[in-house]
Amino acid sequence: MAMSREEIFEQVRETLVDALGVDEDEVAEEATLTSDLGAESIDFLDIVFRLEKGFDIKIPRGELFPEDIFNNPDYVENGKMTEAGLTKLKATMPHADFSEFEADPDVNKMSELFTVRTIVNYIEAKVGAAA
Repeated sequence: MAMSREEIFEQVRETLVDALGVDEDEVAEEATLTSDLGAESIDFLDIVFRLEKGFDIKIPRGELFPEDIFNNPDYVENGKMTEAGLTKLKATMPHADFSEFEADPDVNKMSELFTVRTIVNYIEAKVGAAA
């Protein structure tokens, strides 16, 4: 049964409200999980678990939130993502918007890619949302 993007967003919002203890109105599509919603790395595991349960899908480790890319010297140089790193990241995260990050691929700004919209896009692709 396909879900609309709106239904997916509502369910993602409920998941984040429960997981992070934030108010519903704080969970906007452009909100970042760490800066805006206060998520920490341990919360990402909880969020993935709740999304899997809520949407009845399997989220392979590192697929929604890539982990190993940042520790790879081929992908990170002097605190910035390399060309190869960006290419790998885009391939790994087709659900993220890289337009701002590409201009300044500082690894410390990486968390800004993890927005509510990123999750909604990912789930939408996974569950095959109704057009």
